[in-house]
Amino acid sequence: MKKILKTLMTGAYLSEEDAYETMLKLNHSETTDEQIVALMTALQYRGLQLNELIGFRKALLELALPVKLEAGQTIDVCGTGGDGKNTFNVSTTSAFVVASLGYKVVKHGNYGVSSLCGSSTVLETLGYQFTADESQLQQQLDKHNICFLHAPLFHPTLKRVAHLRKALGIPTFFNGIGPLVNPANPTHQLTGTYSLELAKHYQHVLHRTKKGYTVIHGMDGFDELTFIGSTRILSGNRDELMHKNPTGKPVSLTSIQGGNSAREAAKMLRAILKGKGTEAQNTVVAGNVALALQTFDPSLSYTEAFFTALEQLKSGVVFNHLQPNN
Repeated sequence: MKKILKTLMTGAYLSEEDAYETMLKLNHSETTDEQIVALMTALQYRGLQLNELIGFRKALLELALPVKLEAGQTIDVCGTGGDGKNTFNVSTTSAFVVASLGYKVVKHGNYGVSSLCGSSTVLETLGYQFTADESQLQQQLDKHNICFLHAPLFHPTLKRVAHLRKALGIPTFFNGIGPLVNPANPTHQLTGTYSLELAKHYQHVLHRTKKGYTVIHGMDGFDELTFIGSTRILSGNRDELMHKNPTGKPVSLTSIQGGNSAREAAKMLRAILKGKGTEAQNTVVAGNVALALQTFDPSLSYTEAFFTALEQLKSGVVFNHLQPNN
């Protein structure tokens, strides 16, 4: 590890093999907390490079507890987090809407480490008891079209570094890797990044996996589609800037804030799924859901997908899919 740290301190990049071996070493007791913090800080300051992302991802997937679910086509809806915008849990909310429309969602997530309330945080507040039991996950997927994979239960490395990431309180390169290491290996993915460079890395990595995918980057620094400023949309056959939402009504950052506690975030999520969301909240969720639907079917009109999602949200039926552990 000392050799790796010296390499990083000179500003040099790690090869794919070096990154792979480094991630494997994080599981070894001889790698100290101080060395791990130094690694996270150096990589975050300099920026994660493509070969490093590929190597780290390969190691994390090899170390992960495998998950095999029978569901045919599935999708993960998640973002990197770490954008510092304190928006409500857009990806988590969107995942439930996608499930309510008949698609199978295998969502991978974690506690907020550099933000107030990550997907695991809000779901745990709502009563979810996370599990790595395949039969329970399969039952949830069969009954509600959605199950949730709490990352530390499947990734021993993420469990080991969790307290260090929390203590740092800033985004680290683990934010950048998290959305790419869903152990269930869903066939499709909608994911957002707070960095355009990272979004392009994602496009490269996901293209190699042969998944159906869409990568989102809000040009104002959001890791989700918000209709605030322009949003870059990347996929295998798509590279465009989205400017306006189909309703034509503006969205402000204030109107999509996530509250000051996990309890407030959970209350907000329940309200939106019950059909009681604000116009801005519904618009943002419908926008992200529409991209998820297009990830499954690129020929689908964005406007049509958007209003399908908006109608579904307003009906309140989505709440039926938010049934913790049954």
